[in-house]
Amino acid sequence: MTPPRPSRQQKGTAARLAGRRAEWVAALLLMAKGYRILGMRLVTPQGEVDLVGLKGRVLAIVEVKQRRTVEEALLAVSTSQRERLRRAGLALAARLSRENPLTVRLDMVALAPGRWPRHIADAWP
Repeated sequence: MTPPRPSRQQKGTAARLAGRRAEWVAALLLMAKGYRILGMRLVTPQGEVDLVGLKGRVLAIVEVKQRRTVEEALLAVSTSQRERLRRAGLALAARLSRENPLTVRLDMVALAPGRWPRHIADAWP
């Protein structure tokens, strides 16, 4: 007898939990690299940002993706999503530092099973 298939709701819950775990792993990785995490799952008028990190005068807007391979994770971020992240980063930087502007950078942390997480600074210049 085959076990019952998980419901759509169960799959959604599992995906959300996996996404949150991935974000925590990414945050720990960035902290180990000297970033100060300013926000996780930050909701802005432009949309949600997975992680916001600060290192020196660089404000890193970080997209976290977990896929079967690191390459698939990189390809999972569309052009429109990158533009939305860029607008959100510029708005956050303007709010955080008026006198001494911050450099906004779009980073990515890609996770794949059996692989170390990979931080890609300036993933989409």
